[in-house]
Amino acid sequence: MFRSLTAFIRNWRAARSAGHQLDVLLAMADAGASYTERSEWLIELVHWIRRAGKLQAESSDDRTSGGARHFAEHTRVRHVLNVLDRNPAWKANVAGILRAMLRESDGISLLCDAGMPVHSGFVGALVERVQSLMIPPAPNRRELSALFTLMFSASHDAEWTDALPIDLLDRIRALFRHEEADDARRIGAFSLDFLAALHNLTCQISSTGMSQLVRSRLGDADARVATESQPFYRLTRAMLAVEAAHRAVEEGAEPAQLLREVNYLRLVLDQCHAAIDDVFRNLYRNGVSVDIVFQMERMRMRIARTEHLLDAWLASDDMRSVSRLTAELVKANQESRSVSHLLSSNISLLTRKVVEYNADTGEHYIARDRQEYLTMLRMAAGGGLVTVATVCVKFAITGAYLPSMLEGLLAGINYAASFLLIHFLHFSLATKQPAMTAPTLAREVDGASTPEGLDGFMSSVFALIRTQAAAVLGNVLMVFPACLGLQLLFQALFGTGIISPVKAQSTLESFSLLGPTPFYAALTGVLLWSSSLLAGWVDNWFVLHRVGDALEYNRRLRLTLGATGAAKLAAFWRSNIAGVAGNISLGLMLGLVPAILSGFAFSFDVRHVTLSTGSVGVAVGVLGWDVLRSGAFWWALAGVGSMAILNVAVSFALAFHMALRSRDLRFAQLKSIYRSVVLRMLSRPLDLFWPRSRARA
Repeated sequence: MFRSLTAFIRNWRAARSAGHQLDVLLAMADAGASYTERSEWLIELVHWIRRAGKLQAESSDDRTSGGARHFAEHTRVRHVLNVLDRNPAWKANVAGILRAMLRESDGISLLCDAGMPVHSGFVGALVERVQSLMIPPAPNRRELSALFTLMFSASHDAEWTDALPIDLLDRIRALFRHEEADDARRIGAFSLDFLAALHNLTCQISSTGMSQLVRSRLGDADARVATESQPFYRLTRAMLAVEAAHRAVEEGAEPAQLLREVNYLRLVLDQCHAAIDDVFRNLYRNGVSVDIVFQMERMRMRIARTEHLLDAWLASDDMRSVSRLTAELVKANQESRSVSHLLSSNISLLTRKVVEYNADTGEHYIARDRQEYLTMLRMAAGGGLVTVATVCVKFAITGAYLPSMLEGLLAGINYAASFLLIHFLHFSLATKQPAMTAPTLAREVDGASTPEGLDGFMSSVFALIRTQAAAVLGNVLMVFPACLGLQLLFQALFGTGIISPVKAQSTLESFSLLGPTPFYAALTGVLLWSSSLLAGWVDNWFVLHRVGDALEYNRRLRLTLGATGAAKLAAFWRSNIAGVAGNISLGLMLGLVPAILSGFAFSFDVRHVTLSTGSVGVAVGVLGWDVLRSGAFWWALAGVGSMAILNVAVSFALAFHMALRSRDLRFAQLKSIYRSVVLRMLSRPLDLFWPRSRARA
């Protein structure tokens, strides 16, 4: 027997190298050792149960245990129990250690707090998890949550714990009660731990639910005040009634009243859960912040934990219920230390809100019939015409040979002004559409499980492909001849070109398919997607902080513009804030990102299909028609083709993937949809290029 931590560690290390590790480990068990030594002994026992490798004599009971899923840990647990049954002295010490750990540790910390973020905000919880990963709990902390963290560190611990066979669970319960003199007292104390945890959880749920953060986002106006109509207001009272009924049962009353109060508590918990769902629905309309989502998710976790504790408390003799609760606590404890779990569970809703803006905007960029198709062609032609001026200003900026950052800033302002003009003239720039239209398709995937929904999804896919082709075609067919004609007119009027022949030749060579053009075009697609992401974020921020209402009811604006003018200004920004933010951010990124990357990382230049096509048009006008017989022209033409494909494909793929992730969909669920789309393409290939009439669609 060991009375010091040093002796324990020294002998356990010797045991690890011995052939009979379990026998030595069980022989080392000492119910009279210090709390720290008993904790370390339990940790090593669980590690032995979980470690890989086969026992010399595997129990036949595990190989014939009904069809239940078998884990190697079950075999090892059974082997431990068999060894203890053959050694009564070891069994008495192990049982004493288990009871002592329950008696001397804080059980509420495990039942109530395991997996629950301590901090009230997202950033605080993030810092807390990073710290817990760097500094694990010490085994001398008298908390069951710390002991669970040290014992159950593998990702599959919750699975094998939940799947323990019922015969093993009964033997584990018998081990806890082996030679126990104060069985009834200990069971009653642990029951009080359950009640205290339930009381703590319901108070926390009620406090958060009655806060202004939650009440202001409830859909029912009557629920926004702390009255009997609000379930969070009634939750604490319901829990107090359960505690009173439990005390009455202990004093000899019938348990019927306790069951009625528990059922009412469950009803109130269901109503609280429905209220949280209502808050989430209002978040989509009123904007999302990470902290709001964090509070809602934490309330959901607390409600789920309360329900699990109620089940285990009422069925304390049902070891399967105890096993499920233990597995849930193990899993929650592990998730409470996972940074990735915190990010994925809280940012996904914010991502979905950003995606929803793009989905609503993207619907306007999908031409579903011939009239809309021709309208898109006209809009794209207008966008190409505006781009002519953008190309000429860009050549003027680069011809000034300014410092790279200043040149990038001026180029970004030029692009942003051009994109804003296209936006307010209701024209179209082809490469901006994919990042907007992809979320629209992802939203339609939600209904693709039915034949009608699948047909609608495939129709949207074909309409999207046609629309992208029309937009690129409209941009290119307008910007190339317009830039070429402008260069010829400039040459006729001033006797010189917009750019020099040397610059024109280098322009063609820089667009060559054989150079870095495909790589640059893909990176440009990333910037196009990033601008749509920022546009959605700004739209969410505008709605979340109710900036539109602040503008509409601003006293100074009303005195200056009048009530009608202030309302029109607010409506204007509600409709255009995302578009303005997206266009300005895209322009500045196209100008500044190449300068920053070229200065600090690697050489990068923007390869945007519409801008590059216009540059090719100017270069052809400067070099003359003989350039059509040169390889540089045709390789540049191929490079422009790769830009059209990669600008569209990369931005679309990123946006589509993000939209699917925001809906918790996986590509494995979409195999049948992809197969149906391919079959439709093979059977109706003309639909990719020319829309059918609505009657035939």
